[in-house]
Amino acid sequence: MSETITLETAKQLIDAAERKAEEIGVPSVITVANPDGNMIAQHRMDDAWLASVNISRNKAYTSAALEMPTHELAEPSQPGNSLYGLQTTDDSRIVIFGGGFPLERDGEIVGTIASSGGQVDEDMTVARAGINQFQTLTH
Repeated sequence: MSETITLETAKQLIDAAERKAEEIGVPSVITVANPDGNMIAQHRMDDAWLASVNISRNKAYTSAALEMPTHELAEPSQPGNSLYGLQTTDDSRIVIFGGGFPLERDGEIVGTIASSGGQVDEDMTVARAGINQFQTLTH
């Protein structure tokens, strides 16, 4: 079985991401998933969009399924590029814009974190606050 982060760690990452979302004024949905893309924890801030629940979950899933940050899929999935149409695959769970990131320990993905609720750069900022917390906890 793959190593994965615990629920307690997931909650700490979500707390850090929520603090950043509050700081920048973007109600968000933050999801932490295991290396298989299955949700460990999800938190919906007050006034966060309902659509962000599934978008955040799918960003976390995408980051696990493809072992990469979701923003790296934006360019290759544009019309005429090699991954065009990628977002329509895997039961349309693949997200091709930023906000989902793998969490790595010793070069191995042990989970993912994702945020949805704002512009792409805001979602990435919120999720990166969770990544920073993860790095603090693991070093």
